[in-house]
Amino acid sequence: MPNFRRLSFTFKALRELGPRQLALYAWYQFGLRSGYYHWQTLEDNSQPSPINRQLFELPEPDALTSILGDQVPILFAEADEVLTGQVRLFGGQPVPLQLTVPEPLAHWTEYEPGRRSNESSDIKFIWEPARFGWAYTLGRAYHLSGDDRYPEAFWDYTETFLDSNPPNLGPNWVSAQEVALRLIALSFAFQVFAKSSQSTRQRVTRLSTAIAAHATRIPPTLAYARAQNNNHLLVEAAGLYTAGLVLPDHPDSLRWRELGWRWFNHALQSQIDSDGAYIQQSTNYHRLMLQTALWVQGIGKEFPAASSHSLAAATNWLLILIDPVSGHVPNLGPNDGAYILPLTTCPFADYRPVLQTASLAFLEQCFFPEGPWDEMAVWLRKKGQGTRDKGRLHSPAPLSLIPSVSSVLRYPHHSSWVYLRAVRFTSRPGHADQLHLDMWWRGLNIAQDPGTYLYNAPSPWDNALARTNVHNTVSVGERDQMTRAGRFLWLDWAQAEPIAHERDQDGSFERLVARHDGYRHLGVIHQRAVSASVDGRWIIEDTLLPVADSRLKVRQTLFPTNPSHRARLHWLLPDWPWEIKEEGRDSRIEIRLKSPSGWINILVKIEGQWRGSASHNILSNSSHSLVRAEELLSGTGPISPTWGWVSPTYGYKMPALSFSLEVKSPLPLSFITEWTFPSSHTSD
Repeated sequence: MPNFRRLSFTFKALRELGPRQLALYAWYQFGLRSGYYHWQTLEDNSQPSPINRQLFELPEPDALTSILGDQVPILFAEADEVLTGQVRLFGGQPVPLQLTVPEPLAHWTEYEPGRRSNESSDIKFIWEPARFGWAYTLGRAYHLSGDDRYPEAFWDYTETFLDSNPPNLGPNWVSAQEVALRLIALSFAFQVFAKSSQSTRQRVTRLSTAIAAHATRIPPTLAYARAQNNNHLLVEAAGLYTAGLVLPDHPDSLRWRELGWRWFNHALQSQIDSDGAYIQQSTNYHRLMLQTALWVQGIGKEFPAASSHSLAAATNWLLILIDPVSGHVPNLGPNDGAYILPLTTCPFADYRPVLQTASLAFLEQCFFPEGPWDEMAVWLRKKGQGTRDKGRLHSPAPLSLIPSVSSVLRYPHHSSWVYLRAVRFTSRPGHADQLHLDMWWRGLNIAQDPGTYLYNAPSPWDNALARTNVHNTVSVGERDQMTRAGRFLWLDWAQAEPIAHERDQDGSFERLVARHDGYRHLGVIHQRAVSASVDGRWIIEDTLLPVADSRLKVRQTLFPTNPSHRARLHWLLPDWPWEIKEEGRDSRIEIRLKSPSGWINILVKIEGQWRGSASHNILSNSSHSLVRAEELLSGTGPISPTWGWVSPTYGYKMPALSFSLEVKSPLPLSFITEWTFPSSHTSD
């Protein structure tokens, strides 16, 4: 049976991922297992080469000080943390900066999954400090202050890393993407620290050799990046292009530049959909893509028209999803905590620095008023591009000018908006989250995406927040919408489509309807309707329909009867004071949440049939649960250890309220959720 299952997965992967990607991945595995990559990267023959000291133009310190305003002390406080050996991984709390790895070291090929055990359960905690994100903080503080403590710390930490991680030895050389990110950080840091007395000739020579070794590591395994066709290819290409510019006299410089430029533009043009969505189905990876493009544009030549068009669409796509009050976006899809160019004092979750910079670069307009989020734009401006008005390039445009899309409904007059996830996948999904709904009100994320937490950990935390039952949607029969074939691989893709988008001319009512076919093998179609009214109410209607009764053109499954299905509606809510009231006679249950701005009412009703009886009896055959951090607060039934958590960034999880209502009934079956927010004059 296991062999048959593997064969079935292989055929499905071939059909959904395509033969090219699988062939490239097979070639990578052959190179790994045959010892070819070990032989190809066995020796480090890197030679020093003069470093280009004008890779990009440094901003005027006065312009930075003006932009940062009262944030300047925050920048110096973060830099001083690094001086004391503390670093904030994934935008979290300070932890010790660890750049050494356990000895004895083996060749990087020995650290591939399944070939050698690591002491850390998740290698990302080794990789993250080795991305040298802390070097940007030291560089920014030095550029404003001229304090030599910052370059001294950079060189000391860099030498510690190079001593402990010789080329191609140890876990920090396993991923060519990690190598490329470190290469970019080293190149940035040298530009800022070049004039410091701490940047001795000996240190600069060693850095030049290290950058060359990093660049040499990338091309041998480019087949893996091409097989992934995601951020790996984009970042590795950017690393090669950077190396070719920062070491212009190196014998391989021209090859690095040409190879990097070719694959970088290929990635932009193949990974960004026509509507601007990024291939990895993730807001954080979308941000990473934009940051990588901003870096390459800042140091390089003009992008081809096709790449520029893709980047403009990608910028606009993410602008549509930003909350104008907080600067946050829905935490959609995989989130590995990446922030590869931390050129801002704004928190990790604030997307305004990247979107302001990308808007200026790719849309030639900015969408936010002046603020500390403008710093990144001054650092990453195009070479030769001047600054006007203390670093601002354009006047801000109102957010109302951002085009709307069918998946977003905004009601500015009562400060709320929703995002309904309805995607037709053309590349592999990251989460099983079709028809997930994110709801925002007054800058607060009311109905939340759970995030990611960890990729690599013992069960149940092996990328468990990618599953359907922790998203704000309906699951059927305790199953995911798709088949989980691995930690990062989903097969039998659930496809969604919009059904209707209605709007009153006076703007008093708007309704969006979509559905997905992820449960077609069970004979079920899930349809979700989202309605907003001018009085501030949102009504979410989830209907489960028999496949034979739906209008979807899918293969019909013969069901001689209308069997009962167990369905579960789930909402992930903030960890606030709550009240819950069940009204069996009316087939409804009410939850009240005490937000910082008053009580929010959530009313959930069930409509359907139970053994031919009227719908008002159906609640007697249902059960609810309210879970916080794996603890059952209200209701009955078994619970999962992954319920009642939200992960704002990688490696961190916080308590949340996980509410679910489960029922077994024949189809059609509907859950109706009504959200009511307090008026602007209400606080209690």
